[in-house]
Amino acid sequence: MKSLRLKLQKTVKIKPTKPFAFDPTFHKPDHFTSGDNYWEPGVRWQTWNWRGKPLGIRFSNKGSVHNPLVEIKIYAQGKISDSFIKPLVEEIKYLYNFNLQLGDFYRSFSKDKFLRPVFKKWRGMRPGHPSCLYEYLIIGIVLQNAPVRRSVQMFKALLERYGKLLEFDGKKLWCFWSPGKLRKVREKELRALKVGYRAKSIKKIDDYFARGLINEKELRAKDRETQRQELLKLYGVGPATAWYLLFDVFHHWDFFNHISPWEQKIYSKLFFNRSPGKLVPVKKLLKYFERYGKYKQLAVHYIWEDLFWKRKNKRIPWLEKEIRL
Repeated sequence: MKSLRLKLQKTVKIKPTKPFAFDPTFHKPDHFTSGDNYWEPGVRWQTWNWRGKPLGIRFSNKGSVHNPLVEIKIYAQGKISDSFIKPLVEEIKYLYNFNLQLGDFYRSFSKDKFLRPVFKKWRGMRPGHPSCLYEYLIIGIVLQNAPVRRSVQMFKALLERYGKLLEFDGKKLWCFWSPGKLRKVREKELRALKVGYRAKSIKKIDDYFARGLINEKELRAKDRETQRQELLKLYGVGPATAWYLLFDVFHHWDFFNHISPWEQKIYSKLFFNRSPGKLVPVKKLLKYFERYGKYKQLAVHYIWEDLFWKRKNKRIPWLEKEIRL
């Protein structure tokens, strides 16, 4: 496929709240490789569909943990106005939690046996991702009931069929399509991409957003239970997907009510050193995480990310068996 060449249109610099750790915020080794981004220490290249316009974004670390500064270079096919850029920058700040205050979290668990060593390594790490609700839902659907390798294959097939290949700053990366792109696509065509039963869910989600039946910004302003109920109304969204969304998209650090079978295996090993044949019951795990109170989801995020950074640098045999990538 011929790529769409983009040129640098705007450079913006942002100071997140401190402490701020660039690399573990912008690169999550547990997220599967999708072809829409590329990371190296201190830099992340990311495609971004903003208001229907495909963009290339380069994030660069220009500061330090205690004096943070992030440079954002925005690439587009034509000139873009300040009225287009300002809300985009605000969205980036929201999705990557640039204004998150971590002081109370660190003070509360400075002596915790699991978090204390992680804090030393990843102080300033934020939960973060570049996906709007629509995109996250599509990703969540391909993650359902499939090994990571299979999910990667499905998402890559979708992105390369319906997305756009962008070329900017020496990189070629795929950009997500806009909601409504799949309205004229038959379910049979989606199934040909080997997404299986998920084809129906993908079609219904795309149609739901194309018709404007859900407004992400308005939903962000609602209380957590309202958000959860609205998400569960969506076709193909179950407790697991809703749980991921409430954390990653709606930033609820205290909500933890679901553990999938493969996560149960990993948590059992991490927190109780149990083998796959002797798993800790889900109820016991959820009760154990209650010790982290209003930060329980954030606390487990820190410990989980630390594990996958370790895997990035050194093979962990027991973990490889669970990931099957």
